[in-house]
Amino acid sequence: SFELSNNKAYNTTKPAKSNSCINSLKRAGPCNKHNKVQPTNQNDITAHTDSHHHTPPNLPVESHRSPGTSSPLSSTAAAAMADIVTTGSFLSDKSAKIFVAGHRGLVGSAIVRRLQTLGFTNLVLRSHADLDLTIQSAVDAFFASEKPRFVILAAAKVGGIHANNTYPADFISVNLMIQTNVIHSSYNHGVEKLLFLGSSCIYPKFAPQPIPESALLTGELEPTNEWYAVAKIAGIKMCQAYRKQYGWDAISGMPTNLYGPNDNFHPENSHVLPALMRRFHEAKTRGDKVVVVWGTGAPLREFLHVDDLADAVVFLMDRYSGMSHLNVGSGKEVSIKELAELVKEVVGFDGEIVWDKSKPDGTPRKLMDSSKLMELGWEPKISLRDGLVDTYEWYLENVKNP
Repeated sequence: SFELSNNKAYNTTKPAKSNSCINSLKRAGPCNKHNKVQPTNQNDITAHTDSHHHTPPNLPVESHRSPGTSSPLSSTAAAAMADIVTTGSFLSDKSAKIFVAGHRGLVGSAIVRRLQTLGFTNLVLRSHADLDLTIQSAVDAFFASEKPRFVILAAAKVGGIHANNTYPADFISVNLMIQTNVIHSSYNHGVEKLLFLGSSCIYPKFAPQPIPESALLTGELEPTNEWYAVAKIAGIKMCQAYRKQYGWDAISGMPTNLYGPNDNFHPENSHVLPALMRRFHEAKTRGDKVVVVWGTGAPLREFLHVDDLADAVVFLMDRYSGMSHLNVGSGKEVSIKELAELVKEVVGFDGEIVWDKSKPDGTPRKLMDSSKLMELGWEPKISLRDGLVDTYEWYLENVKNP
């Protein structure tokens, strides 16, 4: 399936079939035969009308207070999220049908685990073999048949710098097709709420630190992954456009650097944290005395365990409804040197770390400003050390080393 992983080949040669709804949408809004009407009760979520054009009214506005507290948000956060709705309807019905797109990847699998732990009993999951999200007609037929009440869009084609540079057409076209098909069909078939997940790469290369949501589209993107970033920015804007034009509850969350079970530990294409974990483990297994790490170790990075992200996803689905996308991060920085020492300790490597200072350090600092989400009442719970222990346990059980 189109998960957040880089382990599958994706076929982009098959064109998405045309759909009369798209043409109708371009002219005058959604097809009349699929227009969503407001439900009369919580069990009548996917009602449609065949006879009249109907656009859902604007979503209600409630006071700008953190859910479950009497403390008002800061004036900055309140102004930026003037259309927050804290209905809490997501957690109230554990039998609600939820489509998690990309359920086999790092993010999607964590979301499924979290939903199952909370007692949700009606999850709709499809592998790529069962449902190709790039084919519009297939996606539309799926939604027409299943009619999920909620959608969490964690499906994407992702890869490292080399993959982005080698296959830029794939990264922009596949992701645009996935997003467009899922978001449009969700609205067209009466989905009550959709959450679109993106990435911190949406922000300009030289964004202010910590990076606020307002930094979006204020500068040049990082050239090495701009194709993926442009697609994700388009996903944010599509959710905003459907909210603005139709009053539909589509929201977006932008996570920071993630790690955890089901991460990509490929020796060449993985990110810094899983790459360090694999390198220290293999060095320990071989009895090596030294592990060489690129750079000085000085750059600062932010990491969030994927189970914390899954918890934030549930929080957003239950408590947030606004035009702005929200950053999802830990709010804590760690130097690459500190990270390497911590991974070394967790893995149990007794040798020495040697820093190859002839190699580049990369961006000195990358930290997301997640204060808006935290002022709403969410905060991460898993410390970096505990998260690394959990991830290494999963690695030992699931990753086969050469």
